[in-house]
Amino acid sequence: MRQLLDASAKGVYTISATPFTDAGDIDWPSVDSLIEFYLQCGVQGLTVLGMMGEAQKLGDEESAEFTRHFLRRVNGRVPVIVGVSNPGTANLVKLGKIAMDAGACGAMVAPLAGLKTEAQIVSYFADVVAALGEKIPVIYQDYPQSTQADISAQSFLKIVDAHPSVVMFKHEDCPGLKKLTQIRKACDGVTRRYISILVGNGGLYVPQELARGADGIMTGFAYPEMLVAVCALFAAGRNDEAEDLFDAYLPLVRHEQQPGFGLAVRKEILRRRGAIRSAAVRAPGPKLDAVDLAELDRLLSRLETRLRESVAGRRLAVA
Repeated sequence: MRQLLDASAKGVYTISATPFTDAGDIDWPSVDSLIEFYLQCGVQGLTVLGMMGEAQKLGDEESAEFTRHFLRRVNGRVPVIVGVSNPGTANLVKLGKIAMDAGACGAMVAPLAGLKTEAQIVSYFADVVAALGEKIPVIYQDYPQSTQADISAQSFLKIVDAHPSVVMFKHEDCPGLKKLTQIRKACDGVTRRYISILVGNGGLYVPQELARGADGIMTGFAYPEMLVAVCALFAAGRNDEAEDLFDAYLPLVRHEQQPGFGLAVRKEILRRRGAIRSAAVRAPGPKLDAVDLAELDRLLSRLETRLRESVAGRRLAVA
C-alpha cells in the first residue's frame, strides 16, 4: 500500500533524468533501466519532472504518460515525488491529481516565476493548496535562482502554519545556509511541527547542509550511491568520513552543476554507467563536443584514482 509523504522523510530522493532518444522522443526502455539503476544505488526515494528532468520540455500529455509509466515501473518499491509546477494552476492541479492517482507520494511545487513580493508567494501557495486539496502532501521547492521568487524563512513559516499538507522544504536558495538553519530551528517538532528538509543545488553544499540539520538530499547527481553513503555516514555521526568521501567526488559534482551545460554531462555519465542508452538532451539543449568528452574522461579517471587511494572510496566500493 502506498505511503503518503510526511515530515519523517529522510535520505536521498534522486531527481530522475528524462531519457530521450537521439531523435528527441522519450526513450521508454531507458526509463525502465534508469529506474533500476537508481534503486540499485540504494536511494530512499525518487523525484520525477524536476527542473533538471527537463520537465519544461514535455507537453502536458507527455508529462502525464511519463508519470504513469514511471510509477508503474517503480511499483511502490520507494516513494516517488512528482514535480507539478506550472504557470497555470488548473494544469498544475490536473497533473498533481494524475500523479497521486497513479501512486505518487506527494507533489512538488515551486512558486510561480516572477512573483514580486513574499506576500504574493504566500497567497499563491494558499491558492495552490486549496486547489490540490489538503490531503495531497506538498513539497515547497525553493529555487529562486530559476523562479526569481525569493522567500524568507519567516514568510515560509507562515505557509507551514497555515497548511498542514506542506510537509517538506526543498532547499536550493544560494547562499541559503542561514535560511536552512532558521527553518530547522523553527520547525524542530517543539517550537512548531517538524518539516522535512531536503537539499539540492546538485549536491554542492551537502556536508554543510547536513551539519545544519537537513534530513537528506534531492538532486540528480550521476553517482547517487555516493550521496546515499554520505547521508548514512552523517546519520551515524561519522562526519569526517562523510566529508572525505564527498570531497573525492567534489570536482565532478562541481562540473556537473554548471548551468545548462551540466545536464549534458550528467546524462553522458549515466550513459557510460549503463543507466540510459543515449545522452541526448531534448532541444534546445547542449551537446558535448570532443573537447568536452575528453575533459570528462580526465575527471572520471582522476575520480577513479582518488577512490582507489582513499579509505572512504574503498568502503563505498565494498558497500
